Amino acid sequence: MQMRRTITSAFLALALLLLPLTDRAQQSSPAKPQGSSPVIKSQASSLAAKPPAPAPAQSAAPKQEPVQKSDQTIKTVVNLVDVLFTVLNRRNKLVPELEKGDFKIWDDKAPQEIRYFSRQSDLPLRIGMLLDTSNSIRDRIKFEQDASVNFLFSVLRRNKDQAFAMTFDDEPQIVQGFTGDAGALRDQITKTRAGGGTAIYDAIYEACLKELSHPPRPPGDQPDVVRRVMILISDGEDNLSTRTRADAIEMAQRTSVVIYTISTSTQWISLSQTDPGKMGDRKYHLTDGDKILQELAEETGGRAFFPYHVDDLDQSFQDIGDELRNQYSIAYLPTNYVLDGRYHKIRIEVPEHKGYQVRARRGYFAHANANVPATPNPGGAEIK
Repeated sequence: MQMRRTITSAFLALALLLLPLTDRAQQSSPAKPQGSSPVIKSQASSLAAKPPAPAPAQSAAPKQEPVQKSDQTIKTVVNLVDVLFTVLNRRNKLVPELEKGDFKIWDDKAPQEIRYFSRQSDLPLRIGMLLDTSNSIRDRIKFEQDASVNFLFSVLRRNKDQAFAMTFDDEPQIVQGFTGDAGALRDQITKTRAGGGTAIYDAIYEACLKELSHPPRPPGDQPDVVRRVMILISDGEDNLSTRTRADAIEMAQRTSVVIYTISTSTQWISLSQTDPGKMGDRKYHLTDGDKILQELAEETGGRAFFPYHVDDLDQSFQDIGDELRNQYSIAYLPTNYVLDGRYHKIRIEVPEHKGYQVRARRGYFAHANANVPATPNPGGAEIK
């Protein structure tokens, strides 16, 4: 009897030991649609209501995708060449209503597809007035002052356009920062005095890089859309610049600055043989300095003026203002683009109108320079 009780107790103890292992085996085995225990069904419902969190490797993948897309976008924009230009007819009158299909563009003689096209009118102007105050123009300093002031009062619109004034002899100097007050600009310009050498290229380079690359932004939905303009008044004779003429032109092109030059030279004027007190026929021969001024203007899409009196510029200033407020913009991705620093020539034509003249910058340099600030209105392939 006692032995039977002992055997029974042993079996009960063994059953108690095996019971947890049996429960674990049932819980770890796959649940079947029929015959699942209530506990397993409850766990399955809980898991269905709360899906598991994604694995770390899966959540990291989407974060890399936007970076790739962003990189691709940057590469596309870097190669984009944006050209601002004006179209004139045979009478030198503006032609403001042409369409995208009217234009053809070439990059180093290779035809290009126009990706973007727009007509842009009445945009705010950001103007740099650069006055040569070196010894070589001492006799024409009053002419420079009057020409500058007349331009500002003719073109500058209060509450819309802004300008700054820079003088240069041995080195450039800002005498009045960006302002829409033509009177404040006049007050500083009339104080200028002549003396020293001439550093034209340094002045152009610094004005484009430090002032016109990021001019004051106008309010509104498109605060970055402005026209960058430089009015350079000089005899064109540089003798002190550390920058070269090519450096100055490249910087103007890269910051979308259109340069209009006004010569202070009178050496190309021919007096009347019959009456020395009156003006006779004007020579077509320009001085070396005048030719430099002409190159600076034409390479950036502007114009060069060779007046004798300030009054000769009155109509020219009106024409400049009209041109700057009635321009076209074309952008394309060069098919032959390589970051080799080489200069690419741009040519735009209006094939159906042979008499039309397109005034635009002549080219761009195909290289990137991280030291040059990006511009909202790109002017070259390397600025984006």
